[in-house]
Amino acid sequence: MEINSLLESIPRISHTYRKRLNKLGIKTLRDLFYHFPFRYDDFSNIKPIGDLKLNETATIQGKIIETKNTRTWKKRIYVTEIYVQDDTGIIKAVWFNQPFLINNLKENDLVSISGRINFEKTLYISNPAYEKISQSKSGLRHTGRLVPVYPETSGLTSRYLRYLIQIFSNSINQINDWLPQEIKKSQGLLTLNLALRYIHFPASFKVIEQARHRLAFDELFLIQLFALQQKLRWQKEHSSKINFDESLIKKFVDQLPFKLTDAQRKASWEILQDLNRTRPMNRLLEGDVGSGKTVVATIAALQTMTEGWQVAFMAPTEILANQHWQGIIELLKNYNFKIGLLTASESKVYFKKQVVSYKKSGLLEKISQGEIDILIGTHALIEKKVSFKKLDLVILDEQHRFGVTQRAALQKNVTQIADGLPSSIPHFLSMTATPIPRTLALTIYGDLDISILDEMPKGRQEIITKIVAPANRTKAYEFIRQQAKEGRQIFVICPRIEIANGKSQMTNYDINNADMRSTISDNRNWDEVKAVKEEYEKLSKVIFPDLKIAMLHGKLKPKEKEKIMFDFKASQIDILVSTSVVEVGIDIPNATVMMIEGAERFGLAQLHQFRGRVGRGPHQSYCFLFTQSGSKNTNARLKALVTSNNGFELAEKDLQIRGPGEFLGTQQSGLPDLSMASLSDIVLIKNVRQEAQKLIQKDPELKNYPLLKEKIKKFKSSVHLE
Repeated sequence: MEINSLLESIPRISHTYRKRLNKLGIKTLRDLFYHFPFRYDDFSNIKPIGDLKLNETATIQGKIIETKNTRTWKKRIYVTEIYVQDDTGIIKAVWFNQPFLINNLKENDLVSISGRINFEKTLYISNPAYEKISQSKSGLRHTGRLVPVYPETSGLTSRYLRYLIQIFSNSINQINDWLPQEIKKSQGLLTLNLALRYIHFPASFKVIEQARHRLAFDELFLIQLFALQQKLRWQKEHSSKINFDESLIKKFVDQLPFKLTDAQRKASWEILQDLNRTRPMNRLLEGDVGSGKTVVATIAALQTMTEGWQVAFMAPTEILANQHWQGIIELLKNYNFKIGLLTASESKVYFKKQVVSYKKSGLLEKISQGEIDILIGTHALIEKKVSFKKLDLVILDEQHRFGVTQRAALQKNVTQIADGLPSSIPHFLSMTATPIPRTLALTIYGDLDISILDEMPKGRQEIITKIVAPANRTKAYEFIRQQAKEGRQIFVICPRIEIANGKSQMTNYDINNADMRSTISDNRNWDEVKAVKEEYEKLSKVIFPDLKIAMLHGKLKPKEKEKIMFDFKASQIDILVSTSVVEVGIDIPNATVMMIEGAERFGLAQLHQFRGRVGRGPHQSYCFLFTQSGSKNTNARLKALVTSNNGFELAEKDLQIRGPGEFLGTQQSGLPDLSMASLSDIVLIKNVRQEAQKLIQKDPELKNYPLLKEKIKKFKSSVHLE
């Protein structure tokens, strides 16, 4: 069999199983070998029946001497019993609701059985793994060894996957080892073929770790190499130099109604230095909620516009675009810049303390003629009709909310500087309010320079955060009612719920670790809209029938969402019941309570983002974490939020507890589970980065590494780091 053979060409795999394998992303033999186990059952302890002990996990091998099926009287459950004998004794194995086993396991069959030893009148094994064995007892798949357990789907078990991988295992030798020999040698890595064999057919936990290390190194190496190549290409581009005017910036900073933090000063200096080069800036401004990213971005915009260039500032929603437009008008009110706003529903310009509305075509003409100094807007900025005359700085708020192609559309708004000079692309500044752990910053954002705002402006009050147990729910509701009576506003955030058999059930939907993920059945349906509707019905009809309550969720039309948020901002709504769509950016100074249902179902970083939606005005604000869980681990995790207001600390803690899925979901990125798990390993990531940097410096085009060049080409088409 060819390693890249499609499963359709393999006669031993039925059409039904091909469909199930495709659900797991397995379409070729190569995919099959790259479907890695997430854990191993240790059935390597092979013992004589006479030596078995209570509660140990062991494998016994012997001959079946008796089989029988019975049904329990009350629950009518099938019980299958077989008795196995070896030279030292006899033991009973019991299975529940698997009556078909009586046809598979017959008297005189030689079997291998693995499981936990229990006791009821005598020792027995309950629901063990089993398989028939030949007289030589060789070639065991499901017992008598470290048995791999794989991510599964409905109708496709690890047992079948083990069978399939074993019968085609010789094809592993066809997989080319694309990692350069010098890197394998310097890092002490296994060959690729050996790593793939060890991951599926391990002799010990030690070789499993060696295999995982090599395979994780491979995945992270491709990410790093890709990022470094992107950075190298970006550095070869040309942009126009924006001279640093110290007196201009000093005057602007001195007239601000607040004092910049040291972190804001440092970030501003890094950005202004980038603008003062002919190589385009490609920087990520990373700052906690309320750390003052907008004023830093405005400093960059001020310098750019003073030099005669245009600035584009893109936000993910209309309400955020409006919010930035108003904020930047306030910051630049002492300057005569034309500040435009372009969204699906608005096109207007602020100039000399006046706001003038335009037809969209009229504003587009002014933009193309270079008459608008800074244009703030949504996706409307990247429509084909939008053309800048002299764009030289692009600012992107909440950059993770935009796709690669959307960001590139703004970056490629090319300007001819002058005759004889190369075309220029704009400087690029992206911003995020999600603190990114160090390992992710080094890996996923490896092509960006990063500036960090890690301190809060003075005077911002601390939000009081409390865990609310079920017994205290009524007291919390009374407090919320009092806040509403005083004219304050409240956010209520709902987690997703599981819909099964027509009924809804609150459940822990965070399935970042593979152990939990494998147990999730395909027929489960996760529904955020239902959660919001149920909470809205309860609050509006039972708890707070006298208050004005609205709901917000992802299935509403964009205009409906915008209207609800505008009404909330205008204090026409007391309580907003929402999904996580309010996580970033929204500024409601009058909101003082953030109530989070099922808080245990969110990560610390996300909870911290929610909390940052309140405390933005003069009033003391509160965050209530409602939880049904009595788990010590859950309470310990939530207490970290109570005791810390530092988003960076919480992000690192979240990465340790929940894994990188909180920051970069596998479905969104295309990254395999193994590299996702390894994004927490700072030592491995530094080693990978060091090797990638050495290689890219020596051979940036990978001319001497054809296998690696082909591999990175395929990697680019399958993974999108956003």
